[in-house]
Order: sequence, then structure tokens, then C-alpha cells
Amino acid sequence: MRILDRAVYVGPSLYAHFPVIRLELDLGELEQWPTSKLGPAFVDGLVAALPGLAEHGCSYRTPGGLIRRMTEDEGTWLGHVLEHVAIEVQNVAGEDVSFGKTRSTDKPGVYSVVYEYAQKEEGIEAGELSMRLLCSLLPESLRPAGIVPEDWDWITARDEFIRFAQRRALGPSTASLVRAAEARGIPWFRLNDQSLVQLGQGKFQQRIQATITGRTSHIAVELASDKEETNKILGALGLPVPRQELVQSESQALRAARRIGYPVVTKPYNGNHGRGISIRLLNEEEVAAGFRKAQEISRSVIVETYLEGDDHRLLVVNGELVAATRRTPGHVVGDGSRSIAELVEIVNQDPRRGVGHEKVLTRLQLDAQAEMMMTRAGHSAESVPAAGEVVYLRSTANLSTGGTATDVTDIIHPDNREMAVRAIRAIGLDVGGVDFLSTNIAESYRKIGGGICEVNAAPGFRMHVAPSEGTPRDVAAPVIDMLFPQGAPTRVPIAAITGTNGKTTTARMLAHITKMAGYTPGLTTTDGVYIDGQRTVEGDMTGPVSARMVLSDPQIDLAVLETARGGLLRAGMGVRNVNVGAVLNVQSDHLGLKGIDTLEQLAELKRIVIEVAEDCAVLNADDPQVLRMSGYTDARVICYVTLNPSHGLVREHIRAGGRACALEAGVNGHMITLYDKGSHIPLLWTHLIPATLEGRALHNVQNAMFAAAIAYSLGVKLDAIRQGLRTFDTTFFQAPGRMNVFNEHPFKVLFDYGHNAHAVNAMADLAQRLDASGRRIVVLAGPGDRRDEDLVAIADAVAGRFDHYICRRDDGLRGRDGDEVPKIQSRALMAKGVDKDAISIIPDEQEAIDAALRMGRPGDLLLIFADALVRSWKQVIKFRPEGSVAPISRPVSADVVLPTASAEDLSLLNMEGMVRDERGIHFSRESED
Repeated sequence: MRILDRAVYVGPSLYAHFPVIRLELDLGELEQWPTSKLGPAFVDGLVAALPGLAEHGCSYRTPGGLIRRMTEDEGTWLGHVLEHVAIEVQNVAGEDVSFGKTRSTDKPGVYSVVYEYAQKEEGIEAGELSMRLLCSLLPESLRPAGIVPEDWDWITARDEFIRFAQRRALGPSTASLVRAAEARGIPWFRLNDQSLVQLGQGKFQQRIQATITGRTSHIAVELASDKEETNKILGALGLPVPRQELVQSESQALRAARRIGYPVVTKPYNGNHGRGISIRLLNEEEVAAGFRKAQEISRSVIVETYLEGDDHRLLVVNGELVAATRRTPGHVVGDGSRSIAELVEIVNQDPRRGVGHEKVLTRLQLDAQAEMMMTRAGHSAESVPAAGEVVYLRSTANLSTGGTATDVTDIIHPDNREMAVRAIRAIGLDVGGVDFLSTNIAESYRKIGGGICEVNAAPGFRMHVAPSEGTPRDVAAPVIDMLFPQGAPTRVPIAAITGTNGKTTTARMLAHITKMAGYTPGLTTTDGVYIDGQRTVEGDMTGPVSARMVLSDPQIDLAVLETARGGLLRAGMGVRNVNVGAVLNVQSDHLGLKGIDTLEQLAELKRIVIEVAEDCAVLNADDPQVLRMSGYTDARVICYVTLNPSHGLVREHIRAGGRACALEAGVNGHMITLYDKGSHIPLLWTHLIPATLEGRALHNVQNAMFAAAIAYSLGVKLDAIRQGLRTFDTTFFQAPGRMNVFNEHPFKVLFDYGHNAHAVNAMADLAQRLDASGRRIVVLAGPGDRRDEDLVAIADAVAGRFDHYICRRDDGLRGRDGDEVPKIQSRALMAKGVDKDAISIIPDEQEAIDAALRMGRPGDLLLIFADALVRSWKQVIKFRPEGSVAPISRPVSADVVLPTASAEDLSLLNMEGMVRDERGIHFSRESED
């Protein structure tokens, strides 16, 4: 049994609309060993290791369903069992995950195992741990080698995994804030591996780190961390505080204790979470020990009056006390027969106690501090305390050290409530905790005394959210309401655009429209991330990482996400939901790669964008694969886009009050028209849109229609849509590699990134529509990782439409031989009746483009399909006709094959037989392909 492949999906994918991990698992010989054949010992051992598996319903959807599946006559296979184990080990670590799905593949013994995860590293490790557990339970003869270490122990591995998970999981306070945000429908994501979390999107975002918010004053945090200064400020306001002195040496601590009077407390100057605190110190020896302990945390130490009473945490949020808790240090209660060690073991059996923050309570530990507390009480771990005797194992009441919490919010005296609010306000915190000692919180401190021993700038919420006793308090919701008052925006409008062709141009058009409308758009495309029109990151940025990059930018108030096949297959979408999802088309491209072999499978993948659209799904009604997606969306509105004004389904949709964007013929040309709720809205003549080349570029007419439909569905005003379309052109600056036109030579150059048959066909159609008094020349290529039939289809799309064809390859061969791609396409052209004299094979892209440019004469039209866009565009614009100086970007010396090129072309290229031109490029002629 081994894992062949692993994919971590951070958002909506083919398998779920939430984060999941997919394993490709090869069972090997274990394919012949279902659980029924492995026998009861395997099942019993598994349930003993993970008792929670008994609650898994599996396909029976009732508790015990998984056990039933495993023990039936046929049993189930280990891939399916691994799915459930990976879920359960995460549950054991405190994560709330439940989804899983396992299916066999077309390879014998290989399974697709999908399971939900909460944190990426934890989810991956859960799969690995599950493998080791299953293999450890197999008979020796079936156990795969190298998976289970010789000294491996399940209990140890389980506890290590729990700690591993907790180090990476959100802490209980942060997690409660995240849950409160989710309850309000506020999106969130982590900004680092700790507790820094972004709530909301774009310009509406707020940030939290544990319980410190983006609004928390830095000076207030500094004051709260300075215990001496806090004591002075609160004392100056007449609030109850103990006497204290700041010391830096043991001798100073002893003198301070004598001045203050015993008993005293020692604590670090700037500590937290109860670390380094020693209380009720009665003599110089204890003060010296307490000082040394505090100095492990901070160089300066505070010595202060010990106040009698219970330890209370009073939580104040946005000027209101929202919870009060009495905290009791970790302890055991004697029964007269058991030792302290035995009593600790019994207490730790409480199912509410776990490792660290795994559960609402933390297990007690018999460590050095516990030993000190026992010694002070005259006990050791082997001592048997009397019945009813309370033996404290900690001096502080923190939950993280085994303490317990009792909610007292309903009984706190109003004076004590007001005192806590005044203290937090005095320090300047938006969220703060007051540690208050009182013998009875229900009575006023003015009457019975008490004192504030500390103010916390990042108070923990666990004791309030899940107290050991009393009413749980939703203390996170007031924080969220403070950061996002009811009705305040939390999300930016998001449009996700996918399709085989046109998505980059459409995304750029839409971003331009929204910018003209006054928005600050964030845009992800195949060539980078753009914020308000400025590229901030270069590269193919059409996956989930770039989506989160845009949504975390505090400038943007609208996001346009080009969503490509590769990102969806690799990691899913970067957002759970979008306002508008659009699918432009589904055409043959990238088939045969990563399990996507058919158009139907490609359509299912691209359909994800529609499945997560909330407000509107924009669909190409002229593409059957896209049209069928209308049955898979829960969007409130479907908007169809069609070039055919007589489209029957769209006509019925419009008559029913539906939304559509159609191209209608008129006296002045073709009009892009919107329909919505019975309204007929003429938008813009196509010839007024520069990107359509006076309406001739039908593919860009369609792209403009999609951009208009998406913008309208986002709520952009009609005049802004018109202005955006009228000011968007296809210059290389605005849309690199998307139908760029260069007219500065005696001939016209049409420059495009088209790399599949559908895109190439659209550009070839445009080349026929454009006026050209001379010849039409095309530079053709195809990506090396496409199937042979795809490369042939690209060649077929241009066959018979041009006077001369130059076949090249991309710089990246992607598994092909150097001239394999151009030879395949050359043969395809000849198979379609193109004369071999009209075909040139020039493998190198720079040389192929240079040859085409040198062939150009006045009145000609050159259609260049380029891969290295910036380099190739520079080559086009820097070219100088008639041999004038314009060197290409690098010196080249390579054979360029021009099979039986015409004498006229040879003359234009300044060659005869084999000729070296002034730039060092030499050409050779061949008579055969």
C-alpha cells in the first residue's frame, strides 16, 4: 500500500466546495484483502485505537455504519477505511471534520481517497498517520515494508499528532472569533501559521491576532505589559490595586518583601499566561525562589502584596463587561485512600481534559511546580490526602496549566462590573481582561476589599466560551460586532471568469470597466496580479494563491478572478463563493492531461465557478457544454450570452423575465443588448468598441458581451459599462498577446497568444475579415504537451486561409523533440491541400518571426501566434523593413528550414542556396519535409 499522488485543495474543487485532500492510493496486493478477509482482529484493533470510528455512519448514515461495512460478508477495502481513519484522527485532535469520499479508479487496485481537513499540514499528517496505523494492524505477512517504524507505538504517535495539530491549529480564542465571524457570514483566512487572521475582504478587512484586533492601541498593549505602570495608572484613578515594587536582584526582592509585608507575590515584569508567577510567599527562602522563577521570564521582577480571595477574570469588550469567571488552580480532592498521583490519573480521565488546548480543560501534570506546591503542603506524589482535603498543584489558575473555570457573570456586583470597565478604559484597550482577587465577587470591592492584580491585553476566551461550570458565554460575537457593526460591509464583489478561450481579455475588459466606474479593482490573470491597473506580481496568477493575494489587499473594493483549468485541478478555487461566475466556452485544449480526457470532463471542471456563484451565473448559450451547466447552479439569476438573436431557449428565458445579453442586427451595425426583468436595454454598437476592430473581431465582440453582462450583474451602471467598453483597446500594454495589432510597418501585423484550435480559428477568421491587398502569412505553433490530434486541429484551423505558413515550436519543448511539433503541423497542412511550397519549417520562435517579418511586403497581413510574448512583441515593433538595423534580442546561428520556398520569398530574405545575412543567421533549403 502506497500513496502515488497527493493534492491539497484549499477551496471549491471537483470533489467538494470546501478544503479537502485527495490521495491516489495503490493498495497493491492488499486489493485482494478486504476487511472481511482480514478478520475480526483487524477491525477490533482499529476500533480499540480509535473508538470514535464506532460512531461513523458511512453509507448507512447511522452510528455503527462503518463497523457494519467492515464486518459484512464482502467487507470494504482499505482505501475506504483510510478515508474514515484520516477523518477520525483529526477529530481526536479536536477538529470538526466529517466529509470523505473514496472511489476506485480505472487502474486496478488504485483508489481516489478524498477527506476533509481543517489545517493543511495537519490534514497531510493525518493521512500519513492513518497509513501507519492501518499497516501496523495488518498481519506480518501483509505489512508493507518501510511504512511502520520498528519502535512505533500508536498511543505515543497519537499524542504527538495531537500536539502537532495544536501547534498549527488556531488557538481557542482565535477559533471562537473565527466561528463568530462565520456565523455573521464574514469570510476569513489565515495570514500566517500562527493566529494572524484576516476577517473580511479587501478594503473592508479587519485583522485579529488571538484577541488583539487591528484597532487595539499599541500604547495600550505596552501599558498592559508594563505591570508597574499599569498599577500606577489604576491606583491614581482610585481603583483597588496592591502595593508593589519593581526589583532587579534577589536582595532587592527580599528588601521589598519586608517593606510590603508578608505574604507577597512575585511575578515577571512583562509576563503572561501565568508564567513565572509565585503567590503567597511566606518567607525569604520562598521569595528568593519566586524571584529566580520570575527572572526566567523577565529580567525585572515585581514584588507585590498578596491579596486573599478567589482569582476572577473579568472580560471587557468595547466598553462593556461581557463575562466574568472564577478560576481555580489545578488541584485534586483527597478521598482518604488514594495517593495524589492516583487522584491526578483519575482527574485526567475526565473526557473534557486533553493535551494543551485540545479540549475545554487541560490535563494535570506532576511536574516541578506541582512538587513545590505539594512540598509546601507537606505532601508528595505518594501521599494520601485526607477525605475532602484540597491539594493544589498550581499556584495560578490558568486553564492551560490544568485550572478550572466557573462562570459568575450573572452574580457579579455592579461596583465590580464598573471597576473592570474603568480599568480597561484607563489602559485604553478595546478588548481586555482584568484579573481581580475577591473573596466574594457578588459583593462590592468597596465593602469587602479585593484588588486588581493584572490587566491583560490579549485575554483568553476559552474559560468564558467553555467554562468547567456555569453558563458558556458568547464573548466572541461582541468583538465581531465591534469590528463590523451590523450592516457594515465585509465582502467585496467578486467575479470569477473561466473558459477555454477569451477569459484573459474578458477579465481585463471587466477590470477596466469597473475602474472607469470608480472602483479599485484587483485582477488576476495569466500574466500577473493587477491592483487598480498596476501590475504588482508577474507570472501566471490564475490559481487560489493569487485570488487570496488580491482579496487580502487593503486597497481593492472589487475582485476580478481569471480562473484557469490548471489552478482548479491543482488546488481548487481560492474563495468559497463568488458573486458572479462566468463560463465563456469549453473547447478542446489541455485534454489528456491530469485526468481530463474529454470535453465533458473539462466542462465539469470549469462548472465549479458556476456552482459557487451566489448572485448570477453568466453562461454562453451558444456552447452546448456551457448551456448544460445551468442545471448545476444555485445562483439567484442566470444570464445567457448569445450571438444568435433567434436562440430559442434564450428567447423563452427573456420572455419569462430572465436576464440575457444578445447581439442584435440594426441599421447601423450590430448592437450589444441587455435584457432583464422584461426590460430591453440597447447598450453599445460593436463598431464603437476598439477591441472589436470595428466589429470584425467577433470573438472580442463576444468577450465584450460577457464583460458587459458580468459588470451589469455586479451592479455597475450602464453608462460606466459603455464608457469602459469604448475606452478598452487591444494594445499590447492593455492586453498583451490578445489580438494586438501593429500598423507601423508597410504591412499589418496581428499578434496573438492563441494556442488551441478554437482560439486559432477565431484569429484566422479575423484575418480573413481584415482588409489586406497583399498576401496573408501566418506563423503557427502549438504547445508540446498537447495531443497530436490537438496539434493537427490547430493546423486545420488555418489551412487554406493563408498564402504562406511558417511552422515553429515553443521554447519549452514539453516532452517533444526539437522540430516534432512543426513537422506534425506541416504534415497536417499538406493533408488539407496546402502546397508544400507554401510551408516553411523554422523551429526557433525568434527566427520564425524574423523570417515572417522579412517576408512582409506593403499590403500584406502577418498573423503571428507567439509564446514568449514580451520578447516576440519587441521583435515585431523593433523590426526595420528592407534590412535596416533592428537586431533581435539575441544572436542566433541555426539552420532554418524553408522547404522549396518560392524564388520571390528567397529574394525577400536575401538568400540563395545558403546565405548568411548581416546578423549571423544562416538559412538552408530542403526539398523534402
